[in-house]
Amino acid sequence: MIAFLALAVILGAGNAVSVTVNGNEITGPLGAFIGIWGFIFTLVIFFCVGILLAFVLAGVGLIVLGALAFVGIVIAAIAFPFLIPLLIPLFLVWVFCSLAFKLFLK
Repeated sequence: MIAFLALAVILGAGNAVSVTVNGNEITGPLGAFIGIWGFIFTLVIFFCVGILLAFVLAGVGLIVLGALAFVGIVIAAIAFPFLIPLLIPLFLVWVFCSLAFKLFLK
């Protein structure tokens, strides 16, 4: 967003907004000062919105990832029920190996 705003300012879109008081447009040093503060204010707003979206989308992404994993496990269990007799001995071998590694690596 900041890059887009900088590109808009470089291309001259920063002059598209004018401030008028009592029907007179503000010009001179005060007009440039107001324009600079508007640019800084816009940068701060974009930065805050970017941080907020990063946190919101990260949380939503974790929920979506967990839901997809759960759906995948359910679909695999429905599609391949004949693999359960194979998975039980593999699970037991995995448990014995993990216990052996814990005992011998201490």
